Amino acid sequence: MSMQKKKAIRLECPMPRLDFDTITLGHGSGGLLTNRLLDKLVFELLGNKQLNTRHDGATLQLDGPIAFTTDSFVVSPIFFPGGNIGELAINGTINDLAMCGAQPHSLSLSLILEEGLPITELWEVLQAIQRACQQADVHIVTGDTKVVERGKGDKIFINTTGIGRIHPQARIGTQYIEAGDAIIVSGQVATHGIAIMSLREGLEFETTIESDTRPLHEPVSQLLDTFGADIHLLRDPTRGGLATVLNEVARDSGWGIALQQSAIPLDEQVEGACEMLGLDPLYVANEGIFVAFAKKDIAQQAVELLRTHPYTAHAAVIGQVVEAHAKQVVLRSRIGGTRVVNMLTGEQLPRIC
Repeated sequence: MSMQKKKAIRLECPMPRLDFDTITLGHGSGGLLTNRLLDKLVFELLGNKQLNTRHDGATLQLDGPIAFTTDSFVVSPIFFPGGNIGELAINGTINDLAMCGAQPHSLSLSLILEEGLPITELWEVLQAIQRACQQADVHIVTGDTKVVERGKGDKIFINTTGIGRIHPQARIGTQYIEAGDAIIVSGQVATHGIAIMSLREGLEFETTIESDTRPLHEPVSQLLDTFGADIHLLRDPTRGGLATVLNEVARDSGWGIALQQSAIPLDEQVEGACEMLGLDPLYVANEGIFVAFAKKDIAQQAVELLRTHPYTAHAAVIGQVVEAHAKQVVLRSRIGGTRVVNMLTGEQLPRIC
């Protein structure tokens, strides 16, 4: 799917006329106000055959092995360059399924709303959820809405749960990693985290740094269609960034990881922002990239395939799995030196997803 097509489906729906402007505690009571809220906003945008039954859960039929995941989103601010908490929640859960080698089938959506949230902001978030679902061809089939008192939330928190069919050729897990495997990153690192931080800090650049939130199941499916079990592991480097994910893999697999700093794709403005903020881009959160561990023989072909998709156009081989320095990640710098890259300690970027 091209970026142009993504923009083309972003049709704005006029907000229904309502007799309330903000969320009140009554909207979480389960009574008349709750039903009005759901009828006019949620079902208006997200309704489908399953969701419209309004049952306590959804009944699904899937053949073969499935993947099942859940995630919660508490990003602050809820609107940021390139997206908002709504599409972030949908894309994040779709990508968790993709990292299992699965195509998304159905999602649940739970909203925790703070008293006082403007209805216009809720509507904008719901529209983003609708667009993200349309883009990924996935449906919300069940959900829940709660309201908390003013000051006990932060406008809106979202939980999404997803289920999907695992690709028949997927053999994904740390147990499949071998010495010599190539480590591929699907795009430029640190973009999402810096988009959030730039907004918080009021930084201005020649062009706006936008979040890279996007669904990744299509390029993952193409990889598995073409290379099958030669793709040994898939991970998305969200909180803790690339460094933390690679440390987790090294720890769990027992192998060492050798990285080449010069090979890691990084937008020039993002790199400049990291320098201004004193951040290491390896530890900054991402939302629209993944890391693949692939058999060395097919690595370059895999990168070339990924580069044909607009969401993975900056894919690159950034390192390899090695027998040396077991359970450690070692980075070779641009000037030729080496350093150990440890797992993130503490909280570098709070409320990033």
